[in-house]
Amino acid sequence: MGVIGVQLVVTMVMASIIQKIIPHYSFARWLLCSGSLRWYLHPTEEGLRILAGKQQKGKGKKDRKYNGHIENKPLTIPKDIDLQLETKSITEIDALALHYFPEYQWLVDFTVAATVVYLVTEAYYNWMKPTQEMNISIVWCLLVLAFAVKILFSLTTHYFKVEEGGERSVCVTFGFFFFVKAMAILIITENYLEFGLESGFSNFSESAVQFFEKQGLESQGPVSKLTFKLFLAILCSFIGAFLTFPGLRLAQMHLDALSLTTEKITQMLLHINFLAPLLMVLLWVKPITKDYIMNPPLGKENVPLMSEATFDTLRLWVIILLCALRLAMMRNNLQAYLNLAQKCVDQMKKEVGRISTVELQKMKQAYFFCDCLHQLRKKVTRIWEVPVHKQKCPSILL
Repeated sequence: MGVIGVQLVVTMVMASIIQKIIPHYSFARWLLCSGSLRWYLHPTEEGLRILAGKQQKGKGKKDRKYNGHIENKPLTIPKDIDLQLETKSITEIDALALHYFPEYQWLVDFTVAATVVYLVTEAYYNWMKPTQEMNISIVWCLLVLAFAVKILFSLTTHYFKVEEGGERSVCVTFGFFFFVKAMAILIITENYLEFGLESGFSNFSESAVQFFEKQGLESQGPVSKLTFKLFLAILCSFIGAFLTFPGLRLAQMHLDALSLTTEKITQMLLHINFLAPLLMVLLWVKPITKDYIMNPPLGKENVPLMSEATFDTLRLWVIILLCALRLAMMRNNLQAYLNLAQKCVDQMKKEVGRISTVELQKMKQAYFFCDCLHQLRKKVTRIWEVPVHKQKCPSILL
């Protein structure tokens, strides 16, 4: 009876909304396809031919005959050609060509639904104060984390499938780096890092022992503290490896977004948005935040500036505001990435020589369909030779 109640009704209603309403009114689709983001269209071969002063029709010059077959040379143009790319607002049809767009849409929309369920459930707990009901909102939050890790794992597998280049080595190196870093952090006591691991592990062990005793089994706990910290460090190393290339891409987009704006307020918000994860972590470092508030160095009476409950509430509000800021700055970062197409063309104009029209189109379109894999390897891949729905490169959305 504890489970079949208000929470189950809220869960069923939200599941119906996800199935019936979100496919038509998607928050994730609105973020990308509301008209504020613009991507650069690749130039047509006819337009490049006219721009280069070659008015002749045909695909290119004909070369010699080999075994009775005529080889067609692709059309080449000077690199210093006066080329200006046309822009177009991203529509839903354009976004559907991205390989990971369905996963992105599902993750964002499900996160919004989970947030609504969590808020309604917390309001229900504050007003009704049930004592024997399971909190279903925790299950929704765990599902959001599971879906996010699953998508990050899918992205990372593409880097391991690349035989050329050092993407695989970079992921493995950063994985070991974060493993060592996590082990070093776990050694630090609770006097410096207020993560609550000690109390959380104690509560988990006590609950597990009580459960085993009710089942007629004798146990001192499921795992030891050392084993628990070892598994936690391994989990952190995997998450760090998954976030390696997305982190590099985010850093590059941050620099590009700063170069595109001249407003001081926007630049300050971009800096805060980029440093948001570090600011969140510092809120749980006692010598930096809590000790100064609970025991201020100024004043003889040594009166705390606020209570511990108020400080905990303040930390949660800071996290919410930083998440809202990241969501607000999302379009600035994505537009800075899309502008790399014109930036690449401007860089090409400074070079000498010639380039084929097919290679130019591949190079331009790579910025819309693929992520940092192309930038880090500094060369054009052959993704345009296969249909879009079969391309296996990470999209700009993740």
